[in-house]
Amino acid sequence: MSTLDTGLTLIRTAAGRVSKANGWMGNAFKGWMPTGLYARALLIMIVPMVVLQTVVAFVFMERHWNTVTRRLSAAVVQDIASLIDVYKGYPQDKDRAQLRRIGQRLQLVVDFLPVGDMPPPGPKPFFSLLDQTLSVQIGRQIGRPFWIDTVGKSNLVEIRIQLDDAVMRIFAQRSAAYASNSEIFIFWMLGTSSILLIVAVLFLRNQIRPILRLADAAESFGKGREAPNFRPRGAREVRRAAQAFLEMKARIERSIEQRTAMLAGVSHDLRTILTRFKLELALIGDIPEVDGMRKDVDEMSAMLEAYLAFARGDSGEVAQPTDMSMALEELRSDAERHGHTATVAFHGLPVVTVKPASFKRCLANLVSNAARHANTISITGHRDHRYLTVTIDDDGPGIPANMREEVFKPFLRLDDARNQDEGGTGLGLAIARDIARSHGGDITLGDSPMGGLRAAVRVPV
Repeated sequence: MSTLDTGLTLIRTAAGRVSKANGWMGNAFKGWMPTGLYARALLIMIVPMVVLQTVVAFVFMERHWNTVTRRLSAAVVQDIASLIDVYKGYPQDKDRAQLRRIGQRLQLVVDFLPVGDMPPPGPKPFFSLLDQTLSVQIGRQIGRPFWIDTVGKSNLVEIRIQLDDAVMRIFAQRSAAYASNSEIFIFWMLGTSSILLIVAVLFLRNQIRPILRLADAAESFGKGREAPNFRPRGAREVRRAAQAFLEMKARIERSIEQRTAMLAGVSHDLRTILTRFKLELALIGDIPEVDGMRKDVDEMSAMLEAYLAFARGDSGEVAQPTDMSMALEELRSDAERHGHTATVAFHGLPVVTVKPASFKRCLANLVSNAARHANTISITGHRDHRYLTVTIDDDGPGIPANMREEVFKPFLRLDDARNQDEGGTGLGLAIARDIARSHGGDITLGDSPMGGLRAAVRVPV
């Protein structure tokens, strides 16, 4: 392998590692990020504000507060150094009266103590900028042993300088050596930022609320429920999305109404013809050929009813609170009347908002499908804060795993399948899934602990 090929291989390897590292960091970052729009919008507002205030505070502290404090402290220490020079240059001033007068003009209170050891170092404040600055300036300009106290008296700073024959004690105004109004700037900065943040939060909540209402209206429509109080509100883009949703909802409802009206007309015409057939067969009399024709007419009538029920769905019915425990108990009674062994159990709050007639038809199709091929049926309902789940288990032969999705197709009939309804049209499971999906849920088939098939219906509550 040439040197160029080796270099390209190393570059590709390094690029792959960098790409994996970026992917890992991206996934980790996504894990820490909030998922809601409200939280993300707040984060978008808060993070730049915090970063900006941090930068401004740092620049202010570094360029203004520290600089001003250093200059003020240097000026005070310079005045003290001048007083020490006067003390050394005028030994004839025995009582130091002249020196004290000069100190008063410099706004310093000067006193002299006997020679002795300096007091022990006092407590230091958490943020001891003044202590650090004064210590540096005294060591630089005076160069003698010293002791300072910036905590004892709030408005004064005490400084002691070790001289040859005395200890000079100076009291200076804190404001003369320290930029004391800097906290006010930080307070106003944080206060105004907090007020702006509160206003932004309130404004953002008002902007997010129409989006949540739109989502609730779409979810209710997907569950087959009405949202009568919904109307477009909020920003222009949100109003546009809400208006588009309402127009889509109206088009879907018009399409369903047109299909229902068409099917009602077809049903009326076909039922009229079938009624004439039955009347003509009744007039012919009882002969062997007529019995077969009557069976064909009855089968045709059952197929027509099943087809119309599948095509019509649950249109026109309004969702309302329904006691599902009672509905499951009725299904159990129906199964036992037909000679099957059935049990029912329900867990959780039984009242669920569904379209009662259509949802009961969905469950009845599944129970009758189980009863056709099994002797024992177990019906279990469970309701939590999100879903209602109804499972129907039986001890029948079941359905092969590779055919459990195929049996939901309309008019599909297996040779020894269990998806045939009473009329033999192959629409029982198709109608059941159509009703479940109109409620925003679905039906799944699986293996039952009883050895047969498990049909599970799950719809949102």
